[in-house]
Amino acid sequence: MAKLIAIDGLDGSGKETQSKRLIKYLTEKGKKVRLLSFPTYDGRGSTFVDIYLKGELGKNPEDTNAYAASVFFALDRYYSYRTDWSKDYLDDDTYIIANRYTSANAVHQLSKLPREKWNDFLEWLWDFEFKKIGLPAPDRVIYLEMNPKVSMSLINSRSEQTGRVKDIHEADNTHLTKSYSAALYTSEKLGWDIIHCCDDEGNLRAINDIFADIVNALGL
Repeated sequence: MAKLIAIDGLDGSGKETQSKRLIKYLTEKGKKVRLLSFPTYDGRGSTFVDIYLKGELGKNPEDTNAYAASVFFALDRYYSYRTDWSKDYLDDDTYIIANRYTSANAVHQLSKLPREKWNDFLEWLWDFEFKKIGLPAPDRVIYLEMNPKVSMSLINSRSEQTGRVKDIHEADNTHLTKSYSAALYTSEKLGWDIIHCCDDEGNLRAINDIFADIVNALGL
């Protein structure tokens, strides 16, 4: 089977940037690689993800419960896997880098639940995605840790500069703060590799330095 590495983090943490850098790094080492990005947005499997994130089911993320929303995102991954990258996964020599994966549900949807239900949700999520519907489990998860205040600032700046409309996760500061807490909890419980995106004073670290930490964590 291929080596599946998921890179996750709050909006603005550099998931796409670091995923592409890792692809380039591995390619230069002569490895076969495949880059995935979730949600697929333009893909047929993301219909309900799009409906949810645009607020058609409610402007507040918590209007759609954690389990229902998780199914939307899981089915997007399932459709993508079955119609696109399942053959790549069967190749032992391939590295598959996923910009977001099941880890995103373990952050953004877990955060909707009271803390005493977090373990039950994580057990359900892993069973549902990796056993019930048969998605490949990631070999490693890299979590790009960023203070939610920094994330919010970057989201606002991007929206102002590009005119991009925020989705219901990005527009809800409370949701982002709760998701940050959920991410730290899940990272510790499931053994994710935490890569810090800011220094001790809250300033953004250099992209190269963050990437060096990722390579070191993965032993590449």
